[in-house]
Amino acid sequence: MRTRARRSDWQLEMSAPAIVVDGLVKRYYRGTFQRQVSFTLSAAFQAERGQIVGVLGPNGSGKTTLFELITGSNAPSEGRVVVDGRDIHAVRYGERDRLAIHYHQSYQVRAFRKTRPAFLMERAGRTRPLVHLFDEPQFSIQDGYVGFMLDFFRRLRDEGNVVFLCVHPNEPFHLEILREVCGRFLFVNRGTVAELADFDALVAHESARTYLGTLLDTIEPA
Repeated sequence: MRTRARRSDWQLEMSAPAIVVDGLVKRYYRGTFQRQVSFTLSAAFQAERGQIVGVLGPNGSGKTTLFELITGSNAPSEGRVVVDGRDIHAVRYGERDRLAIHYHQSYQVRAFRKTRPAFLMERAGRTRPLVHLFDEPQFSIQDGYVGFMLDFFRRLRDEGNVVFLCVHPNEPFHLEILREVCGRFLFVNRGTVAELADFDALVAHESARTYLGTLLDTIEPA
């Protein structure tokens, strides 16, 4: 009976979403005495274990803010981010990167605005991150580096992790990378996050097509 219970718990854990972004809103304000909203990011989506999700959008659209909210280094105005069943903003600051970790280009982002004593907060319940967010990693087309990085992303996926790969395409091979490894996409534009089922849906999305511009002319049929 104990073995069956443990197996059932494991199956339930694996079937539950790795991450749920639930009614997430972040507002930024300007002005000292008469505060006005200057920018709003809104997002609601979830991701199952074992996925690579491509993230694209113009500069200033909210991509990095979204990553900061997911990892708990930025506090939401509304909503929550649940990773492995835990509200990441309720987890101890020093343990949040055991749930979700943010890499900006070549270094780890790990800064938290502390609003509560850590001992009053939840434990992460994990030793290794489940969600990996790569914020515009530097790809070099020399010496097989791209292949090494793609194999690394796939290995994380195959181990049951969720990989978010944010790329600002300015070369044709960037689009080829996204098409090759990403199963689905998030397109972030003016603070709105659109879910797109696959690469074909991405290049058919009107705002994404405008953003990608002439790079679309370089795409060869799959």
